[in-house]
Amino acid sequence: MAEQMADQLGGWRGLVESSIPVVVFVIANVVGDLRPAVIASVAVALLIAGLRLAQRRPVRHAVNGLVGIAIGAAIAWRTGNERDFYLPGILYGIGYGLALLLSAAIKQPLVGWIWSVLVAKGRSEWRDDPRLVRTFTQLTVLWGVVWLAKVGVQAGLYLAHQDTALGVARLALGYPPYALLLLITVWVVRRVTRETAPPPLPGA
Repeated sequence: MAEQMADQLGGWRGLVESSIPVVVFVIANVVGDLRPAVIASVAVALLIAGLRLAQRRPVRHAVNGLVGIAIGAAIAWRTGNERDFYLPGILYGIGYGLALLLSAAIKQPLVGWIWSVLVAKGRSEWRDDPRLVRTFTQLTVLWGVVWLAKVGVQAGLYLAHQDTALGVARLALGYPPYALLLLITVWVVRRVTRETAPPPLPGA
């Protein structure tokens, strides 16, 4: 299930590739100036998208990553502040975290609906199971709190003008927490699903 969810989100390769332009920007900005760092990060993002296209692999996730990098790079280029490269990601993280908590508050947990799309092939039988509804609500709150916590750290570094530390935090607080949340979600849902499954018929 974890592998299936990862594949739908671009695969483990997609997760790594989407981080490479940020790594390039952080390193290039530390050893050089802002403009070479912006050019290098966008060039690497374009190269990754081109390689995926040449290999006839899905490019949707690469294009999405390229758009995110391009927006951040354009803002940083225009303002001349390297920390503005990370501003779109911070704003996106705040919006995503608040959306998660709001969905849990109105009893429409976003993690449950994402599970339906990525794992359950569009089925939403979990809505008829109070225990699964409660489980997905709790998981959604967990995702929202973690998301807001990590983006809060980045926002604090952004406001404190800690540009290099912000880049390191963007990498460290990117996919590692996401991967951990994904594993917790899969483990919890599978455990609850096994516990709520009807016992096998005698002789079956």
